[in-house]
Amino acid sequence: MKHISKITVRFGETDALGHINNSSYFIYLEEARIRFFESIGYNMNTKTWNFILASTKCDFVDQGYFNQLLKVTTNVSRIGNKSFQLDHDILDDHTGSLIAQANAIIVYFDFEKQQSEVIPELLKVELERHLAVS
Repeated sequence: MKHISKITVRFGETDALGHINNSSYFIYLEEARIRFFESIGYNMNTKTWNFILASTKCDFVDQGYFNQLLKVTTNVSRIGNKSFQLDHDILDDHTGSLIAQANAIIVYFDFEKQQSEVIPELLKVELERHLAVS
């Protein structure tokens, strides 16, 4: 099951040519991850937050523009013992055309101990609900 977030491109997120600036895509991906975590029961309470972004990558496929409505889909592509991978597609919401593809590796982390930890079973169950079927 894919999670969907909608984002409207703001003027300040574009470059001198009117295209979405490459750094803006990472803001959209962060927003999609936050909404994904909220949808599986994890809010952005910094006292109970247990996730760190270990790696992220974005491939730019097509151009995006000011005021364009984007649809960011998020699904889980891999679940390990202490980490999992989220895959994102950024699409034009009206045409469905692909603008960018990205992924992020998230580590389950104990900030007090400053070390990664095994993903709890309840979280693993929620992640499995969003696992992409190949």
